[in-house]
Amino acid sequence: MNQTEVNRFKKVYQRHLRLLKLQGKSQKTIDAYSRAVRRVSEYFDCCPDQLTPEQLEIYFARLVETHSWSTVKIDRNGLQFYWRYVLKLDWQWVNIIKPPKIHTIPDILTPVEIE
Repeated sequence: MNQTEVNRFKKVYQRHLRLLKLQGKSQKTIDAYSRAVRRVSEYFDCCPDQLTPEQLEIYFARLVETHSWSTVKIDRNGLQFYWRYVLKLDWQWVNIIKPPKIHTIPDILTPVEIE
């Protein structure tokens, strides 16, 4: 990013932090959501508001390979917050990434479940 873009990012990033606090998010959520914005900015070396759906698809494809699904979900939620509240844009990329549903078996099986 050039200096103008860095300054713009810093301004928008501070607004992002302020809105997270005003929404009553916990400090851990603020840290995680802000990390998601920083991570995607560093990955593409640009302010996140300039990203296209295709770029986000590329980003999440890479993130799935390198991080846990928990991290992927947190980044998705953090970027969704950024788009909705900071940029005031519709989040159109919700379906880019959909974590798998994990089915666990119960600890104790009922007689009906055994049959």
